[in-house]
Amino acid sequence: MATKEKPAKEPMPPLNVWLAPVAVGWLIPGGGHYLLKRTGRAVLLTVSVTCMFVLGLLMRGAMFKPQSGDILTILINWGGFLGDIASGILYLLTSWLGYAQADVPGAVHDYGTKFLVTAGLLNVLAMVDAYEIAGGRKS
Repeated sequence: MATKEKPAKEPMPPLNVWLAPVAVGWLIPGGGHYLLKRTGRAVLLTVSVTCMFVLGLLMRGAMFKPQSGDILTILINWGGFLGDIASGILYLLTSWLGYAQADVPGAVHDYGTKFLVTAGLLNVLAMVDAYEIAGGRKS
């Protein structure tokens, strides 16, 4: 009987190779791709994340704040907060400028809140892409 061997795990690229593109990619959506000279992807990501974030603000979406309570409240609010903060400078500027829309019922406000979180999650995907390009796993 033939045995299947597990493929060898690729070693993690050195920290100095991927840290700057990932950190700049978090702070400025698409910034990691600019550092890696992937201008087309960088422009696409910058425009996509920024437009999604701005549309969420225009729909008066609420920013999540970490809260305590039951486990579901904790998961929803902390997860939403992490999604919001993943937008980097967009979230930081919005918070520093005092945007604090109350969470009100209504479809448009709810969609706006989801747009804000989704912009951050799209930026997380961009950071993973920058990590893989910097590490040589992807071209």
